[in-house]
Amino acid sequence: MTQRLPPSLTSLDTALAAMLSGLEPLAPVQLPLSEAAGCIAAGNSPLEAYPPHDIAAADGWALCANDLVGASSYSPLPLTKAPAWVEAGDAMPDRCDCVLDADVVDASGPLVQVLAEGVPGQGVRRAGSDIAERTPAGAAGNPVGAADLLLARVAGWDKLSVRRPRLRIVNVPAATATMHLIAGIARAAGLDVQTSEAAARDAASIADTLDMSSCDLILTVGGSGVGRADAAVAALAERGHVIAHGVALQPGRTAAVAKLGEVPVVALPGSPDHALAAWLALVLPLIDRLSARRPRRRLSLPLVRKIASSVGIAEIALLAREPHGWTPLAVGEWPLRAIAGADAWLLIPAGDEGFAAGEPVDAYLMREC
Repeated sequence: MTQRLPPSLTSLDTALAAMLSGLEPLAPVQLPLSEAAGCIAAGNSPLEAYPPHDIAAADGWALCANDLVGASSYSPLPLTKAPAWVEAGDAMPDRCDCVLDADVVDASGPLVQVLAEGVPGQGVRRAGSDIAERTPAGAAGNPVGAADLLLARVAGWDKLSVRRPRLRIVNVPAATATMHLIAGIARAAGLDVQTSEAAARDAASIADTLDMSSCDLILTVGGSGVGRADAAVAALAERGHVIAHGVALQPGRTAAVAKLGEVPVVALPGSPDHALAAWLALVLPLIDRLSARRPRRRLSLPLVRKIASSVGIAEIALLAREPHGWTPLAVGEWPLRAIAGADAWLLIPAGDEGFAAGEPVDAYLMREC
């Protein structure tokens, strides 16, 4: 079925520039470690060195390696006093720099004998070896990952300073599957997501759900087209200022952008492919600005096949990573199987005709969306 479009399309660059104008990064908040995953780190104090002193990395006998030169099972080295036994994690005794296994120290007779040499650092975790002095607990501007949380927990922290946009998603009836797709992606990206559903597809019902309190960004899902039951844009016009309805983006042409007061709003189409494309091209830049995120990482690989694109409209291509480069899965129109199999996405500017086979292209990874 041919999709009906708004009477005119605003260029992606123009729509995005209008939405980003005056938008400032959010103030950092302190979140428990259990809630900080995926959020963007915001200037945490550096960690102290860990361990703070040498500790045993294994159970055994704590000794000084220089005192054990020449020791072997054929020439046991007697000790004038019994060594200290340490458990993994214990502080190393003074002058001890190695931990020997239980079976290389014979303590059964009147004299303790050592049956092997030791190496400095053997069985020992050195001070600062796990966490160097002044290591950042999540680099500012980067997403907080599992490794960052591990370092924070080991250091004894229970909170991190992050920027976490509060996202409100308004579902227009008949777009529930798409709403869950977007909400899931948003939660995985560390956003604080609230969802609500309009009672009906009319403008008044949608407008009633557009609560801009306690949120930094609003998305509507569904009802952004020009059909008789598509009323999301009318609801936005009733409550705020519509900047553009219809964006020169494929998929995603019926998306709209608006502001309710100072809160940016993106009306996503109800179709999963069009909504996801608008999320990638319009919503992610807003989230990145609010989060003060560093530029997203891109991976440059050659194209296995050429990509042809229409001049005058920005298009997004879905790519799969193959041994020899990126294989295009879909351009402009995306079947659901292409979304499920995509490893990356590539924005083709409106002025480009595409890319030749073998040409390296910089693609964004889907797992970072």
